[in-house]
Amino acid sequence: MRQAEAVRTLAGQDAQGRYVYLARDLAKLFPTETGAGLQASLGRLVDAGVLTRAVKGVYVYALSRHLGATTVEAIAKAMRRGQYSYVSLESALSEHGLISQAPVDRITIMTTGRKGEYPTPFGVIEFTHTKRPWLALLDCLLDVGRPLRLADKATAWRDLKRVGRNTHLVAEAEANDS
Repeated sequence: MRQAEAVRTLAGQDAQGRYVYLARDLAKLFPTETGAGLQASLGRLVDAGVLTRAVKGVYVYALSRHLGATTVEAIAKAMRRGQYSYVSLESALSEHGLISQAPVDRITIMTTGRKGEYPTPFGVIEFTHTKRPWLALLDCLLDVGRPLRLADKATAWRDLKRVGRNTHLVAEAEANDS
């Protein structure tokens, strides 16, 4: 594929708000490219600065007008597509003002998918597995207009204790009030 054609296609997708892709998404956008040819083309687009490789198999349109603080959430959502994921633990407690030290370079996410920690150019994504059914979580999560939902105070506090994380940084009196 030609770089100009790729930029035109990706810019059209960006205008619709889509700028994070799995490799299989890009294969659908560029159907003439397959297998090793697609991988070579993606490598050339990364080298040219059109795409950024976030983690293995996940790419970000580097010229997107949507790049910003929520890009790491969009990457996490793509990584666990088909699973239910939400921002919780230290990240959520910090947003709710229960932890004075905000995690700057990382986001903590609960997921029904696999656990793991993934460094990306946009920050570290830390997935923690939960066995709770997603239907039980729906009333506890806030839609804040970002790619992932945010756990409310009580849910984030319960998740933190449930997974055995350090609770010393949390203003416990406020957390227990939730």
